[in-house]
Amino acid sequence: MTTAGSTRREPELAEQTVVVIGGSAGIGLETARKARAEGADVILVGRNAQRLERAALDIGAQSIAEFDANDSDALQSFFRDRPAPIDHVMVTAGAPFYGPPLELAPEEARRGFSDHLVLALNVARAAADKVRPPGSLVFMGGTGARRPRVGLGIASTATVAFPTLIANLALELAPIRVNLIAAGFVDTPLSAAILGDDLEKRRVELRATLPIRRVVEPGDVAALAVHIMANTALTGATFDIDGGQQLVS
Repeated sequence: MTTAGSTRREPELAEQTVVVIGGSAGIGLETARKARAEGADVILVGRNAQRLERAALDIGAQSIAEFDANDSDALQSFFRDRPAPIDHVMVTAGAPFYGPPLELAPEEARRGFSDHLVLALNVARAAADKVRPPGSLVFMGGTGARRPRVGLGIASTATVAFPTLIANLALELAPIRVNLIAAGFVDTPLSAAILGDDLEKRRVELRATLPIRRVVEPGDVAALAVHIMANTALTGATFDIDGGQQLVS
């Protein structure tokens, strides 16, 4: 008799530790969930203790840390005080800055240009001594502001600059890997907050026009993030995930 055997796939992140900054909701939470499913221990970082606690219970996170990632001292302390090495850091904290650039106060404009880029630098600086090769840093960016449009001058500039920073950080931190996920519209609580009453209209429009004929979900981005963590040949790259939105915009 011949018995058909089954092939069992080993978890891709078994015995690894993943820190998700911005991990209490949306893409960050789904990435944490996917990492747990692939065998990782997960540490969730965010600004809201109650949301972090709920998320940790939901996915079985190892621990949580409440602080604002834009506070460089708190960020440095978090990584410095970690008792064990970390394998991957995913950063979803922050939001794109939209608004007429010529109407902004100088300080607002400065923050809009720099917040995402400075956060990436601060994370790289703080995590460099804690992430063990061939571990990785994975950052979130976007594709929607690549084309110049009225009111998107600041977001467009930051969007275009981000991949260059990531490529350089990959050289600076090697053999630690550094990569960027550039997402189009993703159906998250952040998208709902930005679009408000226009959210459902945007969903309908995208379902009709995107080549994939559906809206990109947080789980789609999470699957890509975990793949980037697990594939040790990937560094210095920007990975677009927008359902083909750039092809039809």
